[in-house]
Amino acid sequence: MKKSILPLFFAGASIALFAFRSELTSTNNIHKSPLNGGGAAAGKTGAPGEANCTSCHSGSTQNGSAENILTVLDANNNPVTSYTLGAAYTVTLGLSSNPSKKGFQATALKTSDNTMAGSFTATSGNTFVNGSAKKYANHTSQSNTSATALWTWTWTAPATNVGDVKFYVASNKANGNNQDNGDMIYLSQHTISAPSNVGLEESNFKPSFKAAYNAETNSLKLNYKSLKINKVNVNVVDLSGKSVFHKSLGVSAIGENTEFVSFPNDLPKGYYVVNVFLNNTAMSAKVLVQ
Repeated sequence: MKKSILPLFFAGASIALFAFRSELTSTNNIHKSPLNGGGAAAGKTGAPGEANCTSCHSGSTQNGSAENILTVLDANNNPVTSYTLGAAYTVTLGLSSNPSKKGFQATALKTSDNTMAGSFTATSGNTFVNGSAKKYANHTSQSNTSATALWTWTWTAPATNVGDVKFYVASNKANGNNQDNGDMIYLSQHTISAPSNVGLEESNFKPSFKAAYNAETNSLKLNYKSLKINKVNVNVVDLSGKSVFHKSLGVSAIGENTEFVSFPNDLPKGYYVVNVFLNNTAMSAKVLVQ
């Protein structure tokens, strides 16, 4: 009788061990998920100064101009190629291959200085927005499969003319192996132009500039008009062309501007030419210091 009990014991133990290993394998498969399946950390679009998705996925980067289909729609769902100041637009992004596993991150930057242009808002359940100074639209854990044909979010254009805006997109065509290797990262850029009527206004712009010297306060009063936000500098030269005073005035406001600039007390009396620079646009006026 003892001889029959021992084999039965090992047989039962083997069955239990097999069942345990099968359950463990099944549980491991359930908990595996693609890296960043619920969206990436900010700054992975491939924009200037940024990383891209290969910092987490070991795949290679590809030209995404044909893969990443980004469209900016106005309130009537018409595609636009230029923006209206302060207007809200629906942005849609789809991948032409619509892989079974996928993801993305996108941002919109001014082409002039690569800072954020406007703002992003997640208005659908298939995207979320992160970041601080720069905002980023991302996929979610519910929208990282081919069941989601288009990701959508809202872009509110800048309230002032900041020039052209460039959308930077990094998409991930994942291979579905639940690992961080073998994925394809597609990078693309999409430009939305500045309002065309602003360009016409600028081409017809005639600088308006006045400079007046106040002897009691030994200061200048400057009046000028600016069509957009510009860096402002003033440079005063004598009649021989020698610079006798220079100062940065920060940035201008849009429209009429008035600045008061104190002169050095040891500036000799006489005529001077006051030059004010709005970025690369120069305006000049002659004043008498007495």
